[in-house]
Order: sequence, then structure tokens, then C-alpha cells
Amino acid sequence: MDVPGLLRQAAGELPARLPRADLDEYLAQHEWELALDVLLDRGDDHPVTTSYFQILEEAAYRMGLERSAAWCAWRRREVLHGVIRAELRLIPGTRTAAIPGAGTVRPLWDTGLLTPAGAPDLAVALIWVEYAQELAPGGAGPVRLAPLTAVRWHHLEPGDRITMHERGATTGTATITEVVFPGSPDRR
Repeated sequence: MDVPGLLRQAAGELPARLPRADLDEYLAQHEWELALDVLLDRGDDHPVTTSYFQILEEAAYRMGLERSAAWCAWRRREVLHGVIRAELRLIPGTRTAAIPGAGTVRPLWDTGLLTPAGAPDLAVALIWVEYAQELAPGGAGPVRLAPLTAVRWHHLEPGDRITMHERGATTGTATITEVVFPGSPDRR
């Protein structure tokens, strides 16, 4: 299937009550990237399935939009496992490299759970930097976290503080701003 066909297929998965004039206009004018952006926004505002984001991911790949394709894969994972958003503040002097924005860094996190021996039970989560290509050393900004084992994060609520650990050192602190898991009430 070609890119416009994929975008139309994804649009077909949205609720029928949503206006489509802008999307149809972008497709008619071969403004496929704008159509993709509209569909991504609608996917944030309305419940969608994993196949919705899988279709958009394929369209993004075919357009050569690697970051958009990675974002679609990330959102597909969030549909399955939930959304965790936070404000991350990196500790100055602890990192020499920026955190790339597209979910490739996966540090350990102290989420407040303890091992049977009473030590912090650290958990792994990928970081997606929102609204930026990267988070500079010593910087701060909004992020999304994708835990490798989401159930170990279900106790978190907005306002909770967690710490990021890399190579045995604490390299950042994050304040949870949103937590929504499938099957649980919206806890925004």
C-alpha cells in the first residue's frame, strides 16, 4: 500500500464523528507529512489501537521520517503498557553526553520499591525526550518513560519523585506528571 493509502487506513480507525476535511485536504495536496501530524495529534486526543500507530509507523518509514516512525512505535507501546510522563532534571556534572530524544537511553530508576534485603529495587525504563531532539547534560525537560516491566511502576502517581541511575551513580531526578495504565482509571 502507498503512503496516502496507509494514512487513509489509519484515519479509518478514528471515531467517525471526527472531522476529516483537513486530513482529506492534505492528502489531496500531497502534504503527507502534515496528514501524518494530524493523525498523530488525533491519536493523542482519542483512544486508538496499536494497529493505528503501526500503520502510521509504516507510513512514516516510507516517507523517510525516522523520528516520526520511532514516535509511532513508542506510542504503540504506550497503548499496550501505559503512559508515564515526568519532568526530568539531570544533575550537573554527572553526564558528559546529552540524552538522545528518541528513546534509546535506558537507565536504571529508583521508583521507591525495595528488595527483600531493604536496598532500592532499581528498574529499567527508556527515555523519550518530549519537544526536543535531546536533553543536554545538566538540563531539564519533560520526558516519557517506557519501563521494561510496567507493572513495577504501577504504584507511582503524579508528584512522586524518582531518581535516575547510570553506572552506579545518581544522574538525575524526575517528578512524575502523568501516569495512565491500561485498565486503570485515568490518573492524570
